[in-house]
Amino acid sequence: MANWSDPRPTAARYATGAGTRSDAYDAGLRSYMLSVYNYMASGVLLTGIVAMVFALSGAVGSLVDMQTGRMTALGWIVSLAPLGIVFAMSFGQAKMKTSTLQALFWGFALLMGMSLSTIFLVYTGTMIAQAFFATAAGFAGLSLYGYTTKKDLSGLGTFLIMGVVGLLVAMLLNAFIFQSGVMDLVISILGVLIFAGLTAYDTQKIKSMYDYVAGTDMMGKVVIMGALNLYLDFINMFLFLLRIMGSQRS
Repeated sequence: MANWSDPRPTAARYATGAGTRSDAYDAGLRSYMLSVYNYMASGVLLTGIVAMVFALSGAVGSLVDMQTGRMTALGWIVSLAPLGIVFAMSFGQAKMKTSTLQALFWGFALLMGMSLSTIFLVYTGTMIAQAFFATAAGFAGLSLYGYTTKKDLSGLGTFLIMGVVGLLVAMLLNAFIFQSGVMDLVISILGVLIFAGLTAYDTQKIKSMYDYVAGTDMMGKVVIMGALNLYLDFINMFLFLLRIMGSQRS
């Protein structure tokens, strides 16, 4: 999950009376959230198309040595570049133009597609499709919950972000030291649960940001960064779910 900042300029609130919201506010909020979801869904779609093209055209061979199964130099660059873009967007958003963030977002989605093309070498198309649609259904329900719930999820978010750090440490330990299949399964289950929770948390956070950016030039940036957060939640949940559901090719 990208740690994007909360600009918190003067809140733009539209009300017809104490404790009530006007139709203009609700319409603006819906338009704002729709923009976030459109960016996020378009990013996922671009990633999926690029991944399939790379896999079916054989271009994935430039990322992975088919004889040894090891990542090539280009493969490592393509795999690590998206992480660099996320950091650049997260820490440089205040100084960047909205158009720059847009370009970085699309570049990130494209590189992620190239990187994820390698999953077609490990999992069957059927299992990838099943994991994708299961993730899409779960994401929709969790995001809807985050949007509609009156419960404050900020405390849960802090706990889940700590969980992501712990998850990364566990993955590294298992990859280089324990190499346990059971631990890998446990990590995958926890990964699905953590990013499921982050989907609801990030949705609520993005929604709450509208009060502070409505009518300001920050809105475009917040829309893109919100889409990036939800994109990361979706992709990570998909990959962990695929590890649970997917049957490896023999």
